[in-house]
Amino acid sequence: MRVSEAMTRNVSIARPDQTIQEAARMMADIDAGILPVGDNDRLVGMITDRDIAVRAIAAGKGPDAHVADVMTRDVCYCFEDEDLDDVAHNLGEQQIRRIPVVNRDKRLVGILSLGDLAVMQQGPAGEALASISRPGGMHSQSGNA
Repeated sequence: MRVSEAMTRNVSIARPDQTIQEAARMMADIDAGILPVGDNDRLVGMITDRDIAVRAIAAGKGPDAHVADVMTRDVCYCFEDEDLDDVAHNLGEQQIRRIPVVNRDKRLVGILSLGDLAVMQQGPAGEALASISRPGGMHSQSGNA
């Protein structure tokens, strides 16, 4: 099975020139703690809720700081045509929970998460992980919970 068969295609993308407040609002809207950062359709980084808390707020930056100032620029990614089992193994080795997916022109086409992988697994462990990874729930950070 290929990554493209399991990945999430509808991905919200932050821009480097957006404020961290805008990025945080986007994260809240989709109930996620991470956003790829794209310039046009090129992946240029990733920003997490932890980046906002630690690299921005804890460092004294306000809500008007730019995503580019706190995002991670050195990003691991995978290709949409890679073997899913190989990518899953690499995620485990590197302890990565989500990875951007690009095509061979290195244009962002999706994201692969543990939840996406869990949906592909059968049995109680896969079902539990898929349910835990689903947006919302008792400990959701969005206002919808």
